[in-house]
Amino acid sequence: MPRQPAWLRPHGRPWGRGTGRVVYDNPWIRVTEHDATAPTGYPTFYGVVGFKNLALAILPLHEDGTITLVGQHRFPLADYSWEIPEGGGPLANDPLDSAKRELREETGLLAAEWREVLRMQLSNSVTDEQAIGYIATGLSAAVDGAEPDATEAITLARAPFREVLNAALAGEIRDALTLAMLLRAYYMAREGGLPRALARGMLG
Repeated sequence: MPRQPAWLRPHGRPWGRGTGRVVYDNPWIRVTEHDATAPTGYPTFYGVVGFKNLALAILPLHEDGTITLVGQHRFPLADYSWEIPEGGGPLANDPLDSAKRELREETGLLAAEWREVLRMQLSNSVTDEQAIGYIATGLSAAVDGAEPDATEAITLARAPFREVLNAALAGEIRDALTLAMLLRAYYMAREGGLPRALARGMLG
């Protein structure tokens, strides 16, 4: 394993975490307010949104270099979002099993090959939410088709990888996990991390 560069190591004192009080709780998140001491020694308080699920992102990559996207209205920003399939898996569950379930439920697709390619912390100044990203290949249609949740009205689209990447870089796709996974897959295609024929289809 390569030696870790010095700049990657922690510097200074960590935050001091005191007593925590739960101020909100539902089946998906818990908001806790902590007495805290900043790394500077300044006494303060800190609110943390704790997530009860691991965030999962799946890039369904077809043999011809196209990908499957899902479109849906999102509540917090009151907008419409095109994204790769995403969802949550209970922290105690195998994340790959949860990712397979999310792909089938949202798109009706099954994948013969799965590859974990990304781990992320999402908005780590206010939440403890973490994410895992997978590239799914060897795609086929599930017999039962898609089975979205009762609150999900999903539209599917299949588009060339490069076209989707360009839309994301132009700001037309703003979902953070989607953008991160597109850039990761682009890097892999350019650097030999994906089969040559597949990379050629993706890069056009």
